Amino acid sequence: MNVQNVWSKVFVTVLTAALIVGVASFAGAAATIKIGALNDMTGATSDVGKDYALGIAEAIHYINDTGGINGKQIKLYQFDYGYRIPEALTKYKLFKRLKCISILGWGTGDTEALAPTVSRDKMPYVSASYSGHLCNPAKTPYNLFFATDYSTQSRGLITAWFDKKWPSKPDYGKRKPRIAMCYMFASPFSSSSIKAAKDQAKLLGFDIGPDQDVSLFAIDTKSQILALKKFKPDVLLHTNTVMSVAATLRDAYALGLGADNLIKCWGYDENLPKLAGKAAEGAIGCAPWAFFGQNVPLMDKVVEYAKKYNPGIPVEKRTIHTVQAWANALGLAEALKRADKAGDLSGEGILKKGFETMKDYEIGLGIAPVTYTATDHRSMSEAKIYEYKNGKFNPLAGVDLKELWPDKWEKKWLGW
Repeated sequence: MNVQNVWSKVFVTVLTAALIVGVASFAGAAATIKIGALNDMTGATSDVGKDYALGIAEAIHYINDTGGINGKQIKLYQFDYGYRIPEALTKYKLFKRLKCISILGWGTGDTEALAPTVSRDKMPYVSASYSGHLCNPAKTPYNLFFATDYSTQSRGLITAWFDKKWPSKPDYGKRKPRIAMCYMFASPFSSSSIKAAKDQAKLLGFDIGPDQDVSLFAIDTKSQILALKKFKPDVLLHTNTVMSVAATLRDAYALGLGADNLIKCWGYDENLPKLAGKAAEGAIGCAPWAFFGQNVPLMDKVVEYAKKYNPGIPVEKRTIHTVQAWANALGLAEALKRADKAGDLSGEGILKKGFETMKDYEIGLGIAPVTYTATDHRSMSEAKIYEYKNGKFNPLAGVDLKELWPDKWEKKWLGW
């Protein structure tokens, strides 16, 4: 596919961008702030990780160009770890030796594996893993992110389909809706929200079919689709990244499964219709951020810096994952600015005087307002749901879990 060819030189491009950020950090700056970045440019999630990595470097350029952290420039140390947990642990030790005061991380497996160490070291760790397991500050106080967590995404997707699509089905009112889940069993990322998804399905009265083990590397999922034919699901929940999700949609379409498709954020991007073709029509996904190029605050800068620092990659090939990266980088920068203004750039200072002072903070980029408290690190409670129809990602619903189930949100769902 051309999608893969576009990225043939990305590894070098990202490392070059990171080095440029580092050089710029020292130019004319009396003080610098060191930040580490861990990215997947060559591993199992590189289909979405490359674009995110580019976005991280570009966002740091923007932050430095607009005053840095109260006049202090950021020096970024950005590395590919190939989605390998041992390599992530090695790179974390390197970031500590380099005296980084915060890290922009990546995957669920490595982020959860590092969580106890991060807490012990009081290292603010803003990851691209939006695992609900990382949101309880009583257990993982230094893990944060600027997104709807995976569990809230999955609950929101199932709720939106139940409210918006199920009533129009021929069997509505005659039987329970049927749902099945497709994900890589061995992947902490893919499986992280399955417990919450099944809980939500039970809450809404679904029959739950047999889980299907779909590898993140899958290009043929016919056996899994055939295994679902007897159950006859009305809807499938997909929690992998875009390449394997597209393969599953293609095979389900070809084999006439007839189920609707719900997709977590990493499988729902501008490449999905390119890879899945007709099978992407009607696909429903959660996108906490605006898609690349949409008319929302700060998107002009996202596009401008993509063109400026990575001109070899056409902006038409860029995706929502760049926007995700900007959200995390800008959110971290805001926390650093607040902590620096308070005179405390220690790890605890960044947490308590930075992140946990945010209340309804507006980043832009189409995401919901951000709030952190000392007892809850779910930065937002709304799942923004879209449907891909007629060549466009169209808003379908905004499902606010806190508003709909306040008691469960407060007392039961934290840390799922």
